[in-house]
Amino acid sequence: MTVPITPLRPEECRPEPHAGLGALETAKGNLPLESVDVTARLTGLVAGVEVVQTFRNPFDVSLEATYVFPLPPRAAVTAFRMEADDRVIDGVLKERGQARADYDRALAEGRRAAIAEEDRPDVFTIRVGNIAPRERVVVRLTMSQPLPYEDGAAEFRFPLVVAPRYIPGAPLSEPAAGDGVAPDTDAVPDASRISPPVLLPGFPSPVRLSLTTTVDSAGLGLREVRSSLHEVEREGDTITLRPGERLDRDFILRLAFDASSSLALVPDTLSDGAPDAPDGVPERVPGGPAGRGPRAGETTAGGEAGDASGTPEGTFVLTLLPPPEDTARSAPRDVVLLLDRSGSMTGWKMVAARRAAARIVDTLTRHDRFAVLSFDSVVERAFQGGLVEGTDRNRYRAVEHLARLGARGGTEMLAPLEEALRLLGERDDDLPGGPARDRVLVLVTDGQVGNEDEILERVGPRLGGARVHTVGIDRAVNAGFLGRLALLGSGRCELVESEDRLDEAMEHIHRRIGSPLVTDVSVRAEGVDLVPGTVTHAGSLYPGVPLVVTGRYRGRAAGALTVHGRTTDGRSWEERAEGRPARDGAARAVWARAHLRTLEDRYAVGDRSLEQQIIDISLRFGVLCRFTAFVAVDTHVTSEGAPEHRVLQPVEPPSGWEIPAAMPMMVAGAPMMARMASVTSSAEAAPGTAADAPIGAVSGAVAPSAPFAAAPPPPLSPAPPPASGAPGGRARPSRGFSAGGFLSHRGSEPAALTDLDGVRPLLTEELTRLGQAESLPERERRRYLADLASRLRVVGQMVGGHPGLLALAADLDKAEWAESSLDDLWRRAVDLLTALAGGSGRGEHGTGHGEGEHSSATEKGRRRPFWKRS
Repeated sequence: MTVPITPLRPEECRPEPHAGLGALETAKGNLPLESVDVTARLTGLVAGVEVVQTFRNPFDVSLEATYVFPLPPRAAVTAFRMEADDRVIDGVLKERGQARADYDRALAEGRRAAIAEEDRPDVFTIRVGNIAPRERVVVRLTMSQPLPYEDGAAEFRFPLVVAPRYIPGAPLSEPAAGDGVAPDTDAVPDASRISPPVLLPGFPSPVRLSLTTTVDSAGLGLREVRSSLHEVEREGDTITLRPGERLDRDFILRLAFDASSSLALVPDTLSDGAPDAPDGVPERVPGGPAGRGPRAGETTAGGEAGDASGTPEGTFVLTLLPPPEDTARSAPRDVVLLLDRSGSMTGWKMVAARRAAARIVDTLTRHDRFAVLSFDSVVERAFQGGLVEGTDRNRYRAVEHLARLGARGGTEMLAPLEEALRLLGERDDDLPGGPARDRVLVLVTDGQVGNEDEILERVGPRLGGARVHTVGIDRAVNAGFLGRLALLGSGRCELVESEDRLDEAMEHIHRRIGSPLVTDVSVRAEGVDLVPGTVTHAGSLYPGVPLVVTGRYRGRAAGALTVHGRTTDGRSWEERAEGRPARDGAARAVWARAHLRTLEDRYAVGDRSLEQQIIDISLRFGVLCRFTAFVAVDTHVTSEGAPEHRVLQPVEPPSGWEIPAAMPMMVAGAPMMARMASVTSSAEAAPGTAADAPIGAVSGAVAPSAPFAAAPPPPLSPAPPPASGAPGGRARPSRGFSAGGFLSHRGSEPAALTDLDGVRPLLTEELTRLGQAESLPERERRRYLADLASRLRVVGQMVGGHPGLLALAADLDKAEWAESSLDDLWRRAVDLLTALAGGSGRGEHGTGHGEGEHSSATEKGRRRPFWKRS
């Protein structure tokens, strides 16, 4: 993986003997972050965590300090507090745009302020502004998180560093969204917010770290506690990091105990888990920063305790153990194994990834079919063609292919994922009358990419019935993205932080790849009134993994839930759980965060109508999300205006990464590599033969990054050279149809990359393929139209926002809905493509490029907020 990193050289940053343990001094003084203190209390399968960050201004002028840091991706952040000059200011949760405006206004007026924002499910940013010279400011974050449990053990994982991520796409010419080292691109419009500078290896630890965990088994019979990556000390139920540990890898505890099935009903009146003020915290400013309660559009932790009618509400937590494992042979499988071999996988990670992939191949039988794809900037196959049978010979050849792989290149993940789904979507015409086959995609990677939302948007609608399992290998893995992808694919996410952990994790992975014990799981309420639309996705029951379903209910805390499903042999299965009232301070917040995460993923996949609903739920339940932010504003004026100096805190290099002193910035703007990866085949021919040439490569393309067009999209035409004169010497997307431009622009209004003449060959090819697909069965035709929607949406944005194409794409998104008329959608698609491909420049549903270009012009200079999608 090629990542943007700006190192601090020794001559710029040296140890300061009188500044305290681990302090660093730059040309303008010490770095502002002094310490990070994490205090966690693990109670059963829930963790309550407080993170305390201490900033100090070493300058003679006012300072704004920015810190980009990770949190667990499933954590619900419910409180934010700033302490300075013997004052405590509680943060208020607001719509993100409003919170940023309040923060900027406070700084302009010379007041001290702090803001906490979520940039990814596991990446957050805190800014503390107008810190007076030599002053210390403390910020506190309070959160709750569920602990995943499987095979008799729960895991508490707390990330401590944001690892560098690969940033694809062409740089934007607009002002940067943040102060990081990577430029914003059309694929990652907020790249500058998730790319803090990285210290060179070998520097003294610049930040003092303390982490204390107290374990309360809550009657579950704790048998063992293990720490994976850190040296710890244990005294009774308290586990503490040894002094000198660094913020360069995840903190991981595994707790072995026995879980049990249960249904907890937690009324809102018993779930107010706001913590008491810690010892030693000075007296709070009465009423918060201005001596008042929250206004409309704001909330503090706790939210409301009922619906609009005043009916009391609560949160239910259903935990159900799986039935005994059936030893009967599972259904045959189609498995595509996707292995990341990019530069960030170097060292032990590549070794572990190869071992993990080889062990997955070993689980296959002759009844299965499979393919092995490895990717960096190109995609290589172990076999030519499609899926092959899981014979001993083919499995041996796949393992041979894996053994030759080494780390190299950038992490172009979108194209290989699309190719894997294409392989799984191939019809079984060669297996008439055969049993239904499970379709499984296994992704082995560290997940260090910045375009997570783009990948989910493009891949999510195509998952269909395929199950997606993700295997994250890193000591600072992108768990948020891998978990979201597995959730969309109804699969499992396994994280491997060391080679010692690999064997244990692979045992779990083998069982997840197999068929689930119970599918088609649904929940029926008996005597409890469930709030519609609040029950989390039930998924399937796997061996060794309890089913956990949460949601909201109205009225009394009484009743039962019955879970229905079908076993692998088609028999009906059900289990009933009787509810009991419980006091659980985290249940409400944990449910709200999970519900918000589901809505945010639907938004990322394309449902833009959910924005206000996400904001309303976040504000009501007092849980931070991507569309809201905590802001704390002091009433005291501490300076004459905005901060005179700004510092973005550098972060540690992740443990286990081999980071050179001078690493290339990025490949952004390269017209062929920016979006698409090539697909090559190995193991079928010797190097240098035709089998090593990129599949789908076009004449004149530059190897090894010729564009790959996964079927059913048509082949791409060659892209002209990048236009000269781009700001800062950066390449702009060229006019005409190119691989680099074959996508929407994130973070800005649609900008025309070409006109209808430039995409007419593409539309003609789509029309031809649409005619060829007309003879497919109804289910396949509906799926084809749903896939066509994503491609037409991209083409519509390429020509500046073509209304006809975008409107048709929106309707085709619903092609797989039973109530949608297949014949009507098919006719509309044929009519519009015929009109546009024929050269009229105007379809039945909208105007051509001219109108889109005008619309784009009227919006020039009005960039959408970077946390929203264009």
